[in-house]
Amino acid sequence: MSDESFHLTPLDIRRYDFGSKAFRGYDAQKVEDFRNQVADELERLTKLNQDLDAKARGFHEQLRAFRERDKALNDALISAQQLGSQMREQAEKEAQLILREARADGERIVEAAHLEIRRLEGQLAALDRSRVTYIAQLRAVIERQLAELGALGAPPPVPASAAPKSGDEDAAADTRGRVKTPAWLESLVKE
Repeated sequence: MSDESFHLTPLDIRRYDFGSKAFRGYDAQKVEDFRNQVADELERLTKLNQDLDAKARGFHEQLRAFRERDKALNDALISAQQLGSQMREQAEKEAQLILREARADGERIVEAAHLEIRRLEGQLAALDRSRVTYIAQLRAVIERQLAELGALGAPPPVPASAAPKSGDEDAAADTRGRVKTPAWLESLVKE
């Protein structure tokens, strides 16, 4: 009975005919009761086996779904790690580029500032030379005019610092015919 092609069903057990009654054989009622018990147990086991097969198929389907989800999660995790690495590398490259550009801009600004300082220093030196030349020319003009005044016999101008103070009548009498020299003109002549 170990042949795999032989399958005993509960119906087979109920319908099995043991043949004619033999003399002093088994009690027919006990055989019939046992046959019914075996058939009931086989029905129960068959139903239990079908239920277990259905559960096993469900578990296999869930396991397949879990494996697919696990694979999808692993793929997503790997992709996220790769994307994170790529983003970090890209950010580092951009940061280095920005830093290089900032340094280059800083160097350009410093160089432009140095050029502007040199230009302004040159202008300042030129202005200083122009001032010195102007003062020298003005001094020469003033000295010529003073010489011309002296040649005409006009009294020389009195510096403002030498002008008489109030109450000093002798000095006032001495300087009455003289022209008072403005202070700004005196400072130019002294330089």
